[in-house]
Amino acid sequence: MNYVTNALREHQELAVFLTLAIGFLIGRVKIGSFSLGTTVGTLLAGVAIGQLGIQVPAVVKYVFFDLFLFTTGYKVGPQFFRALKKDALPQVTLTLVLCVTCLIAAFTAAKLLGYDMGTAAGLLAGAFTESTVIGTASDAIGRLSISAADKTTLTNNIPVAYAVTYLIGTAFIVWFLPNVGPKLMRVDLKEEARKLRDKMSGSKTGESETVSAFQSLTVRAYRLTRADLVNRTIAELEARPRETRVFISRIRRDDEIIEPQPDTIVREGDIVAVLTRSELLMARGTEIGDEVSDKVLLDFPVEFLDVVVTNKSLVGKSIAELAVMDFARGVFLKKLTRVGQVMPFSPETRVERGDVVTLVGAERDVERAAKNLGYADRKTAMTDMIFVGLGIFLGGLVGLLTIVVGGLPLTLTASGGALIMGLVFGWLRAVHPTFGRIPESAMWVFDTVGLSVFMACVGLAAGPGFFSGLQKSGISLVFVGLVIAILPHTVAILFGRYVLKMNPLIVLGACSGAGTITAALRAIQEEAQSELPALGYTVPYAIGNIVLTAWGPVLVAMMS
Repeated sequence: MNYVTNALREHQELAVFLTLAIGFLIGRVKIGSFSLGTTVGTLLAGVAIGQLGIQVPAVVKYVFFDLFLFTTGYKVGPQFFRALKKDALPQVTLTLVLCVTCLIAAFTAAKLLGYDMGTAAGLLAGAFTESTVIGTASDAIGRLSISAADKTTLTNNIPVAYAVTYLIGTAFIVWFLPNVGPKLMRVDLKEEARKLRDKMSGSKTGESETVSAFQSLTVRAYRLTRADLVNRTIAELEARPRETRVFISRIRRDDEIIEPQPDTIVREGDIVAVLTRSELLMARGTEIGDEVSDKVLLDFPVEFLDVVVTNKSLVGKSIAELAVMDFARGVFLKKLTRVGQVMPFSPETRVERGDVVTLVGAERDVERAAKNLGYADRKTAMTDMIFVGLGIFLGGLVGLLTIVVGGLPLTLTASGGALIMGLVFGWLRAVHPTFGRIPESAMWVFDTVGLSVFMACVGLAAGPGFFSGLQKSGISLVFVGLVIAILPHTVAILFGRYVLKMNPLIVLGACSGAGTITAALRAIQEEAQSELPALGYTVPYAIGNIVLTAWGPVLVAMMS
């Protein structure tokens, strides 16, 4: 044991990796559907190992924290700037109401109970599950004109309060939003989901959240024999079905394979490869003619391709409008992803800049559609580190600037600047997708590992004083955390429903986004038996990440 202890003290990098391993293991443990998650798991592991008195250089945690914040901004950048548009105003307003109430609640509770600014910052971070506050508040405390010992004490109090209140902030809100939220609005979530689904789909069946034209596809071969189908152009035949989209991908004429164009005329006896919904072909395929087994005809490349929407002229158009454009011939929409969330969609859903649409169809058709929509986001392992490094550097310079408001010096800090520049660079990536690529695997490392290393360093540093700090703060933290976690969400739900007149599902989705509690979104979707609450999640999530992170130095300034 002495050998291990000495190794951890002399080689702090080993302590960090051991903390990560144990933290991720703790994060995997589930009690029912609840788990602590890797962030809290790593913090607790760091506190435990930190009892050995391990000192990790502060620069380590800030390197990884800056990577995490830049990546956070990068992911939500396009949606953040979209939120500045008028049509997102209700969701932005609700988010700001919730975030401002968060700040006021934490500040008021801290003043009434005599908490120091470190405990207040940890209370804010934990009750609202915004771990980035730990970094920005710590940075702000480090700039105060107080002794080094006081700075250390205040900084170490942050993770103590965070660890205690995080459990309340996560577990209770995940239960509160889907169970109490509907009662506050006097609605039934399942019924509201059905109504919204019917409204979006334009039907009363309520059978599916996505219309049939965009569901599972297949291609089959049929011999044309019907007199009313022959000697017509491909465009005429494809326009005949009214309820869905059908395409003729290839034609066999005698021994020749033809790649058809809209003006190609089909002849009697031609064998056509028909691409559309599988259930439609099963039900009505024989109306075309006899089905034929023709492996050569059907053996053409079908591509699944992620495309980032960047074409200004197409942003804001509905899927139905895009579907009838020439470039969309032969192409179907498989999935729509917005700010990392898979979105439910209907023909009326409007695409936004930065959306990732997964297209499926014949390779040549998909490639044509990709060129018109924006940028084909092909899989690659390469990360544009020039883009990442320059973004964090410029963000740090901006973040270090200080402004004085009401006699209080306010600064974003270098880490907060990295977040802001991540927003800008993420938006630039969406507008000009030829540079600045960060693959999903690299983004996971920057995001998850970046935050986890930061939390590991925080836990290791706070370890020696953690339990004494917990005894000093007392059990009151648990009850205070519960109250200030519930209050902002209650205010936001009532404000969104009765003042802004928002749809109940969108209100709850917005609350989970504004509070950056993705687990709550999942719980709301399960309760509603619908994916539709995600429609209210993305814009508030983008705004909430920024505002709550900025509250760290603001709260320190208010407390000081």
